[in-house]
Amino acid sequence: MIAVLALAACDGGPPKFKGTDITGVEYGKTLELVDHHGKPRRLEDFRGKAVVLFFGFTHCPDVCPTTLADAAQALRQLGADADRVQVLLVTVDPERDTQEVLAKYVPAFDPRFLGLRGDLEATRRAAKEFKVYFEKRAGKTPQDYSIDHSAQSYVLDPNGRLRLFVRHERIAEDLAHDLRELLK
Repeated sequence: MIAVLALAACDGGPPKFKGTDITGVEYGKTLELVDHHGKPRRLEDFRGKAVVLFFGFTHCPDVCPTTLADAAQALRQLGADADRVQVLLVTVDPERDTQEVLAKYVPAFDPRFLGLRGDLEATRRAAKEFKVYFEKRAGKTPQDYSIDHSAQSYVLDPNGRLRLFVRHERIAEDLAHDLRELLK
């Protein structure tokens, strides 16, 4: 018993995350969409990397671009370890966020970022799997609508397990630290 305690003390124990540790939840296990290059993607494709997953859309006026900019800043803070992280934006607006739109928008924050999309039904399945809310809100014209949506990000470890829930206003302060913990 003493040897086990001594070993635990040496390795620092379990990770000390700043985001909310949700390790062991029974959701966030699957995702099947197409990336902005037209390639079908599943979560398994990113094994070996930590994954930062965010649901948003390109016409979002504030939370979405801020989240992507903050995630890009976090990756810059990681230095070479940033290559061991994949940031994914899942669009909740497949009507306007075509493959071409995502291909211009998402990599503008960081060339390594990927935008994912599907038809409305695939988007609903992905959102349900990650307990994300989204709803289209009518605008002045049929093309001038907005999308209300959950604004959290999720972080999966390199083994593909959902580990963290990060509030959008905490990405800038917490993400780099938590990714370092996961990549140890």
